[in-house]
Amino acid sequence: MSPKLFGTDGVRGTANSYPMTAEMALKLGAAAGRFFRRDGSTAHRVVIGKDTRLSGYMLENALTAGLTSTGMNVLLLGPVPTPAVGFLTRSMRADLGVMISASHNPHHDNGIKFFGPDGFKLSDAAEEEISAMVFGDIALAHPENIGRAKRIEDARGRYQEYAKTTFPAGLRLDGLKVVIDCANGAAYKTAPEVLWELGAEVISVGVTPNGKNINDRCGSTHTQTAAEAVVAHGAHVGISLDGDADRVMILDETGHVADGDQIMALLAGRWAEEGRLLGGTLVATVMSNLGLERFMTARGLRLERTSVGDRYVVEAMRRGGFNLGGEQSGHIVMTDYATTGDGLIAGLQFLAEMARSGRAASDLVRQFETVPQMLKNVRYAAGKNPLAAATVQAVIAAKTQAIEGKGRILIRKSGTEPLIRVMAECEDAGLLADVVGEIVAAVEAAV
Repeated sequence: MSPKLFGTDGVRGTANSYPMTAEMALKLGAAAGRFFRRDGSTAHRVVIGKDTRLSGYMLENALTAGLTSTGMNVLLLGPVPTPAVGFLTRSMRADLGVMISASHNPHHDNGIKFFGPDGFKLSDAAEEEISAMVFGDIALAHPENIGRAKRIEDARGRYQEYAKTTFPAGLRLDGLKVVIDCANGAAYKTAPEVLWELGAEVISVGVTPNGKNINDRCGSTHTQTAAEAVVAHGAHVGISLDGDADRVMILDETGHVADGDQIMALLAGRWAEEGRLLGGTLVATVMSNLGLERFMTARGLRLERTSVGDRYVVEAMRRGGFNLGGEQSGHIVMTDYATTGDGLIAGLQFLAEMARSGRAASDLVRQFETVPQMLKNVRYAAGKNPLAAATVQAVIAAKTQAIEGKGRILIRKSGTEPLIRVMAECEDAGLLADVVGEIVAAVEAAV
């Protein structure tokens, strides 16, 4: 049996360490190229985008070598948001899209995500087949069939023009002062330019990438930077993206943060009023707050939950014919506009509601009262499974019984990092702290 390469969002790890080495990227490229060239024809192409990590240069070159060795023609997009890769894969009629990014992780991590010709992330089955090919013999192209590589100079501009088409034609952002935090990542040029072209007064932060400062005290996982800028500049709203711009957090004029649950509630309620919410359903993960579920139920709408990971949200949306979903972490998936989470386009939808309604951001970011939720992470050594320990299982069983009928517990391994995530929701703050604290202590002892 082949080692497991793919997690919940592609292949990810520390740069220059297995599996994020140039050698593995070359093999992944060759395997993916062979997977999409099994009919033997020669007119195949792949687009490759990346964020601003220093290791992106190394992995981009290695992937290009692997892909061209199996006959794929490579179109290099340069630094662009992850959703731009999904869009351009379809727009440029490519057979495959690749994004080099570790999303919200620090600079020393990196990852490789694959998109199919429809612009959607590959299925588990396709990833497993590519993974098996990596550890097998890959048939290379004959010398006359080796692929070419070409840099696409206007890739970012193509995506920017498309992003603007998702903003209502009759609206402008004139008079709105907007802070945009790009996390020193992939959208450092894209997002400020789109907002300015739509009429906003733009205050940009996190737009000076140096290869090592992506997500460093900025972006959607560190909203304090954007919050301070909003207050300091008297801005009407803040938009905080992550390193590859597929996540977003919204900040109101006071610096208060609205997570993905509040953004989804706003969009779901508005789309339902307009008859646009297909199936009257919002798709979210098991991490979404119980308050969101109550919000939907009170309006005669439905919340469908999935496993954690935007790919599982998208799969459920496609399976059920729904057009809105996402994660509490800020992935907002609107299949009317994009094939994956798109932080910029989600931010534009929020700004459109501000422009349309004339309401302050603070009126829009509090769609429901959240049920108190506590989340703590415990890091463990790769290859270990502290959740299997009898002591941990006993504590989990006891605390599950204690909270039954008053809240819920969710314990899972992260799909992108060696972390155990312990989450609970309960309106009894004391019980909530006790449940999470005892489980975390048991896991730490097992680690």
